[in-house]
Amino acid sequence: MSVELEELAAHITAKRPDCVLGHDIAFGELNMTVALSSLVNLVDFLKTDKNSLFSSLVDITAVDYPERDVRFEVVYHFLSMYQNHRIRLKVAVREDDIMPSLNEIHPSAGWFEREVFDMFGILFSGHPDLRRILTDYGFRGYPLRKDFPTTGYTEVRYDEAQKRVVYEPVNLVQEYRQFDFMSPWEGAEYILPGDDKAEAEAKA
Repeated sequence: MSVELEELAAHITAKRPDCVLGHDIAFGELNMTVALSSLVNLVDFLKTDKNSLFSSLVDITAVDYPERDVRFEVVYHFLSMYQNHRIRLKVAVREDDIMPSLNEIHPSAGWFEREVFDMFGILFSGHPDLRRILTDYGFRGYPLRKDFPTTGYTEVRYDEAQKRVVYEPVNLVQEYRQFDFMSPWEGAEYILPGDDKAEAEAKA
């Protein structure tokens, strides 16, 4: 399989040298680093080229690296049911960059791009309906960014007096993130079922 993927990588790189910045093979899948400006052209090529035929867009996600100058990496997963291959495209994206939408090439990109926008705040130009999809429309922040607090900024509850859902700032009733790093099993003496038999056998 790795030989086939190496041949595929060589073919794609030879046909689109301006698009591919690098590649590697991991866990039986081909990973390619792609220039942001060349993404649409490469995806279109991968879908139509007879040696590739990556006709199925499986997923789009992102990874947040807040310590990097280029903060995000947008990741695209494609499947070729004709060649039985998978490929993963990685695109480095700055916080103020705008990604091109793949909706015209792969209609399934519509919802995936909305998820990435909702969770990471990455914008997609040319998207027909770019709005939140997993959180509420008035939600503050982007939950999968590393600097987003685990508690969020607001909490939601149903108010019996007002007979409606209300949004309030998060109010922690106890000190947060104070852990002693000891699980319930550490430092405690438990006798589990069967332990008494093992101890009796050891003494015999």
